[in-house]
Amino acid sequence: MKYLIAGLGNIGDEYRNTRHNIGFRILDSLALSSGLIFSDKRYGFIAEYPYKGRKFILLKPNTYVNLSGKAVNYWLAKESIPVENLLVIVDDIALPFGLLRLRPHGGDGGHNGLINIIQVLGHQHFARLRFGIGNNFPPGAQVEYVLGEWTKEEEQKLDERISVCHNIIRSFGFAGLQKTMNEYNNR
Repeated sequence: MKYLIAGLGNIGDEYRNTRHNIGFRILDSLALSSGLIFSDKRYGFIAEYPYKGRKFILLKPNTYVNLSGKAVNYWLAKESIPVENLLVIVDDIALPFGLLRLRPHGGDGGHNGLINIIQVLGHQHFARLRFGIGNNFPPGAQVEYVLGEWTKEEEQKLDERISVCHNIIRSFGFAGLQKTMNEYNNR
Protein backbone atom coordinates (compact mmCIF):
# COMPACT_ATOMS: atom_id res chain seq x y z
CA MET A 1 0.00 0.00 0.00
CA LYS A 2 1.31 3.41 -1.02
CA TYR A 3 0.24 6.83 0.23
CA LEU A 4 1.07 10.32 -0.95
CA ILE A 5 1.44 12.80 1.88
CA ALA A 6 1.73 16.31 0.46
CA GLY A 7 2.78 18.99 2.92
CA LEU A 8 2.25 22.42 1.42
CA GLY A 9 4.66 25.31 1.77
CA ASN A 10 6.90 27.69 -0.13
CA ILE A 11 10.52 27.00 -1.01
CA GLY A 12 13.25 29.37 0.12
CA ASP A 13 14.86 30.37 3.39
CA GLU A 14 12.64 33.44 3.76
CA TYR A 15 9.60 31.13 4.13
CA ARG A 16 11.15 28.38 6.27
CA ASN A 17 9.66 29.36 9.65
CA THR A 18 6.42 30.89 8.43
CA ARG A 19 2.93 29.73 9.34
CA HIS A 20 2.18 29.01 5.68
CA ASN A 21 4.96 26.40 5.67
CA ILE A 22 3.54 24.14 8.35
CA GLY A 23 3.08 21.36 5.79
CA PHE A 24 6.80 21.41 4.99
CA ARG A 25 7.68 21.61 8.67
CA ILE A 26 5.59 18.57 9.58
CA LEU A 27 7.16 16.47 6.82
CA ASP A 28 10.67 17.72 7.62
CA SER A 29 10.13 16.70 11.23
CA LEU A 30 8.82 13.25 10.29
CA ALA A 31 11.75 12.70 7.92
CA LEU A 32 14.29 13.86 10.51
CA SER A 33 12.84 11.61 13.21
CA SER A 34 13.08 8.66 10.81
CA GLY A 35 16.54 9.40 9.41
CA LEU A 36 15.19 10.23 5.97
CA ILE A 37 16.58 12.77 3.52
CA PHE A 38 14.50 14.55 0.89
CA SER A 39 15.67 14.35 -2.72
CA ASP A 40 15.06 17.11 -5.23
CA LYS A 41 12.83 15.50 -7.85
CA ARG A 42 10.38 16.69 -10.48
CA TYR A 43 7.93 19.23 -9.01
CA GLY A 44 9.06 18.67 -5.46
CA PHE A 45 11.23 17.25 -2.75
CA ILE A 46 10.53 13.58 -2.08
CA ALA A 47 11.31 11.19 0.75
CA GLU A 48 10.05 7.62 1.02
CA TYR A 49 8.91 6.72 4.49
CA PRO A 50 8.49 2.96 4.89
CA TYR A 51 6.50 2.11 7.98
CA LYS A 52 5.22 -1.34 8.95
CA GLY A 53 4.75 -2.57 5.40
CA ARG A 54 3.28 0.69 4.11
CA LYS A 55 5.08 3.18 1.90
CA PHE A 56 4.43 6.86 2.47
CA ILE A 57 5.71 9.15 -0.28
CA LEU A 58 6.37 12.47 1.45
CA LEU A 59 6.05 15.37 -0.99
CA LYS A 60 7.05 18.98 -0.47
CA PRO A 61 6.04 20.67 -3.75
CA ASN A 62 8.65 23.07 -5.15
CA THR A 63 5.98 24.83 -7.19
CA TYR A 64 5.09 27.25 -4.37
CA VAL A 65 1.81 26.84 -2.53
CA ASN A 66 -0.35 28.42 -5.23
CA LEU A 67 0.62 25.80 -7.84
CA SER A 68 0.72 22.70 -5.63
CA GLY A 69 -1.77 20.84 -7.82
CA LYS A 70 0.79 20.20 -10.54
CA ALA A 71 3.12 18.41 -8.10
CA VAL A 72 0.34 16.46 -6.37
CA ASN A 73 -1.15 15.29 -9.67
CA TYR A 74 2.25 14.30 -11.07
CA TRP A 75 3.25 12.21 -8.03
CA LEU A 76 -0.13 10.52 -7.77
CA ALA A 77 0.27 9.37 -11.38
CA LYS A 78 3.98 8.56 -11.19
CA GLU A 79 3.58 6.38 -8.09
CA SER A 80 0.18 4.95 -9.19
CA ILE A 81 -1.39 6.10 -5.93
CA PRO A 82 -5.19 6.25 -5.82
CA VAL A 83 -6.58 9.62 -4.76
CA GLU A 84 -8.15 8.04 -1.66
CA ASN A 85 -4.56 7.48 -0.45
CA LEU A 86 -3.72 11.19 -0.77
CA LEU A 87 -3.40 13.38 2.32
CA VAL A 88 -2.72 17.11 1.88
CA ILE A 89 -1.43 19.06 4.90
CA VAL A 90 -2.21 22.79 5.00
CA ASP A 91 -2.35 25.76 7.35
CA ASP A 92 -5.80 27.08 8.26
CA ILE A 93 -6.60 30.54 9.63
CA ALA A 94 -10.17 29.49 10.44
CA LEU A 95 -8.91 27.19 13.21
CA PRO A 96 -7.33 28.31 16.48
CA PHE A 97 -3.59 27.76 16.76
CA GLY A 98 -2.66 24.08 17.03
CA LEU A 99 -6.14 22.68 16.45
CA LEU A 100 -6.02 19.80 13.97
CA ARG A 101 -8.87 18.85 11.71
CA LEU A 102 -8.80 15.91 9.30
CA ARG A 103 -11.44 15.87 6.55
CA PRO A 104 -12.24 13.39 3.76
CA HIS A 105 -13.08 16.17 1.27
CA GLY A 106 -14.44 19.68 1.18
CA GLY A 107 -13.94 23.13 -0.15
CA ASP A 108 -10.76 25.11 -0.37
CA GLY A 109 -11.43 27.36 2.64
CA GLY A 110 -9.77 30.18 0.70
CA HIS A 111 -6.42 28.34 0.75
CA ASN A 112 -4.68 28.92 -2.60
CA GLY A 113 -2.89 25.57 -2.45
CA LEU A 114 -6.17 23.69 -2.03
CA ILE A 115 -7.78 25.85 -4.74
CA ASN A 116 -5.09 24.78 -7.20
CA ILE A 117 -5.15 21.09 -6.23
CA ILE A 118 -8.94 21.04 -6.68
CA GLN A 119 -8.59 22.74 -10.08
CA VAL A 120 -5.89 20.35 -11.30
CA LEU A 121 -7.52 17.15 -9.99
CA GLY A 122 -10.96 18.31 -11.12
CA HIS A 123 -12.61 17.46 -7.79
CA GLN A 124 -12.34 18.04 -4.06
CA HIS A 125 -12.56 14.42 -2.94
CA PHE A 126 -9.22 14.00 -1.21
CA ALA A 127 -8.26 14.00 2.45
CA ARG A 128 -6.76 17.07 4.00
CA LEU A 129 -5.24 17.73 7.38
CA ARG A 130 -5.80 21.34 8.41
CA PHE A 131 -3.39 22.75 10.98
CA GLY A 132 -4.87 25.73 12.81
CA ILE A 133 -2.70 28.83 12.76
CA GLY A 134 -5.33 31.18 14.18
CA ASN A 135 -6.36 34.55 12.83
CA ASN A 136 -4.73 37.01 15.18
CA PHE A 137 -4.29 39.78 12.62
CA PRO A 138 -5.98 43.10 11.88
CA PRO A 139 -8.17 43.56 8.79
CA GLY A 140 -6.10 43.56 5.61
CA ALA A 141 -3.07 41.90 7.18
CA GLN A 142 -3.84 38.25 6.35
CA VAL A 143 -0.97 37.81 3.89
CA GLU A 144 1.57 39.26 6.31
CA TYR A 145 0.23 37.03 9.09
CA VAL A 146 0.24 33.82 7.07
CA LEU A 147 3.71 34.56 5.71
CA GLY A 148 4.88 35.71 9.14
CA GLU A 149 6.95 33.67 11.55
CA TRP A 150 5.57 31.87 14.58
CA THR A 151 5.51 33.72 17.88
CA LYS A 152 7.72 32.47 20.74
CA GLU A 153 4.62 31.10 22.49
CA GLU A 154 3.55 29.21 19.35
CA GLU A 155 7.06 27.84 18.81
CA GLN A 156 7.00 26.36 22.32
CA LYS A 157 3.88 24.34 21.46
CA LEU A 158 4.70 23.39 17.86
CA ASP A 159 6.76 20.26 18.51
CA GLU A 160 3.94 18.59 20.42
CA ARG A 161 1.38 19.50 17.74
CA ILE A 162 3.70 18.31 14.98
CA SER A 163 4.21 15.01 16.82
CA VAL A 164 0.44 14.49 16.80
CA CYS A 165 0.51 15.10 13.03
CA HIS A 166 3.07 12.29 12.66
CA ASN A 167 0.59 9.98 14.41
CA ILE A 168 -2.24 11.16 12.17
CA ILE A 169 -0.19 10.40 9.04
CA ARG A 170 0.62 6.89 10.22
CA SER A 171 -2.96 6.26 11.36
CA PHE A 172 -4.28 7.47 7.99
CA GLY A 173 -2.31 4.63 6.39
CA PHE A 174 -3.19 1.95 8.94
CA ALA A 175 -6.52 2.66 10.60
CA GLY A 176 -8.03 4.53 7.68
CA LEU A 177 -9.49 7.98 7.36
CA GLN A 178 -12.67 7.58 9.40
CA LYS A 179 -11.03 6.02 12.46
CA THR A 180 -8.24 8.56 12.33
CA MET A 181 -10.75 11.41 12.18
CA ASN A 182 -12.62 9.98 15.14
CA GLU A 183 -9.47 9.72 17.21
CA TYR A 184 -7.67 12.95 16.37
CA ASN A 185 -10.08 15.66 15.20
CA ASN A 186 -10.20 18.71 17.43
CA ARG A 187 -7.52 17.37 19.78
